[in-house]
Amino acid sequence: MINQVVLVGRLTKDPELRFTPEGRAVSNVILAVNRNYRNGEGEFDADFVQCTVWRKMAENLVQYCKKGSLIGITGRLQTRNYENQEGKKVYVTEVVAEGLKFVGPKPSSSERTQELARV
Repeated sequence: MINQVVLVGRLTKDPELRFTPEGRAVSNVILAVNRNYRNGEGEFDADFVQCTVWRKMAENLVQYCKKGSLIGITGRLQTRNYENQEGKKVYVTEVVAEGLKFVGPKPSSSERTQELARV
């Protein structure tokens, strides 16, 4: 069986780092990926794909990327389900990252200094 996904898109918001009770770093992000064709208005539509990034990749993502950053993710498609507060079953489809590439330009040293000053 083959379950492989390759996406290149932009982050829809600044990534946030969380930790599991076992201490594993994780970041859940949404990647906006343009479609290969134009819609009726002549513009490119985008798909918004939920992605989960684990461990050191998650730490690097949070450290070096922000909203609008262009990144590439390779991984696998995964589905899961859970029961929400109303007792209704909710199904989730997401990409679990196995590889991460920073496609856009590196932030300049002045941009990094400004980011650190805000923290």
